[in-house]
Amino acid sequence: MHRLIVALLSAVDAAIAVAVGVAATLAPLTLLWVFGFGGGADWGVLWPTGVSVWQFGNLVPLHVTLPPEYLAATGVDADAASFVLSLAPLAFATFTAVFAARSGARASHADAWLTGVATSTVVFAALATGVAYTGSNAVAGVTPWQAIVLPTLVFAVPALGSAVVTEWREAGSGVIARMRDAIEARPHGWGLVPALVARGAAVVVTGLVGAGALLLAVALFVRSGQIVALFQAAGVDPAGSAVITLGQLAYLPTLVVWGMSFIAGPGFAVGTGTAVSPAGTQVGVVPGIPLLGVVPDTTTTWLLLLALVPVALGALAGWVVRSRLVGRGAVRMPQPATREEPATSRFDDGRTAALSGLLASAPVIEPEPEPDDAPEPHADEPIAARLVIALGIAVVSAAVAALLSFLASGSLGPGRLAEFGPQPGPVALAVGLEVLVGTAILLLAPVGSGGARGSGRGDGGTASPAATTPDELPQRTGERDAAPEPPRIPDLDDTADLAAITAAWSGLRPSSAPTPDEGAGDRGPKGGGRGADAVTEPIELPRLD
Repeated sequence: MHRLIVALLSAVDAAIAVAVGVAATLAPLTLLWVFGFGGGADWGVLWPTGVSVWQFGNLVPLHVTLPPEYLAATGVDADAASFVLSLAPLAFATFTAVFAARSGARASHADAWLTGVATSTVVFAALATGVAYTGSNAVAGVTPWQAIVLPTLVFAVPALGSAVVTEWREAGSGVIARMRDAIEARPHGWGLVPALVARGAAVVVTGLVGAGALLLAVALFVRSGQIVALFQAAGVDPAGSAVITLGQLAYLPTLVVWGMSFIAGPGFAVGTGTAVSPAGTQVGVVPGIPLLGVVPDTTTTWLLLLALVPVALGALAGWVVRSRLVGRGAVRMPQPATREEPATSRFDDGRTAALSGLLASAPVIEPEPEPDDAPEPHADEPIAARLVIALGIAVVSAAVAALLSFLASGSLGPGRLAEFGPQPGPVALAVGLEVLVGTAILLLAPVGSGGARGSGRGDGGTASPAATTPDELPQRTGERDAAPEPPRIPDLDDTADLAAITAAWSGLRPSSAPTPDEGAGDRGPKGGGRGADAVTEPIELPRLD
């Protein structure tokens, strides 16, 4: 696709991302303006409010300053008139990031990823600048550079990351493709380290987010009565209930991260000096927000078993990575040690004694030795690459968990409301250690050997009863104890050996079998009769096919 078309489409993506995000805030505010105020208020005040909500959802802190009239009417202390609101509703940032990632992937598929990402980022930054300067709010102010840079980063980082990942996985040419080929050309599994670390960390992070969402769903179901009671205590009209519900829906991704930190162990805070974790709960007075009704009053020590979830996810990531290593040939699985059973002849020993003795006296043709640099049959890859992959998965998973915890924490008001959410450091440490344990179990364990299992044997590694008869058991037992000798091939250039083979074969052939000198209708003996010891019984010859 032409670069100009890619640039235009990327610009449209950025414009849609901003327009949809702002419209998502203006739509419920417009309904509130129509049904709550009857259309009598100035609609122009909705634009600054909607812009502030969109900026707040894209990680821009709001500096709230309550007017003196409001303080006098509500009796709020003057010390609480100014505070920072920084606990963002991550639904807006999630939408922006997902839309940006799709835009970056499309630009990569069009073979113009750099043009697409750069164009969309510039357009998004320009629109964010326009929104920031046209939607200034006297009550909830923002720092201008934060209002421009932070939403732009929310869009640019996922777009760039998605484009680079797509280029790494699918591109056949370009800078990233050449870098990928150069890295993957390294031997002993080192070339697969970056891709496998990313794959394993993606498995862990996806599993942690899913586990957090599942825990939140269970908490919403179990604590639904408390949530309804807080709704009823608010005493708002239907329009206000709708606005509160939409606002709480925007905070669901934030609570999912809280659930993830709860599973990891450190938990989260709902105010200064509070803690909610599997080890114990100390909350005190919780703000009367209905969604905070999911916070349990007490916890049981059985919830400490939730720490096994990150360990299990690490083990799953280790299994996925180990499977990829085996599939790419970086790990050579040892083959089961099979024992060659000596071939049993269907001829009587007495009838084949002459031919067997001749073959035993023939010279042995030794197989060609393998080259010195050939790998051992049971050789495994160096453990260093696997160790680096395990550490990489743990470190990347811990870093992503710390980033999510940072985004899902902040302030909801003055005083003790200034600390909400998980702490990034403890969450990263817990996730890293737990994932490392699980990954090491599957990834660093030695490759097992099946031994003599299989190879046409029954259960337990014993010979199948159908393959062994009572008459043959002693003979086969003795043959297993003795190592089979390599086959010997007679020298056909030696006239004596050739004559001996011909004589032996003539002695083994039955009298009823026609000779080359016999016609099709004459099956009697011709020329020189056979000796008295000639074989007169028909024998079964082995099939050559």
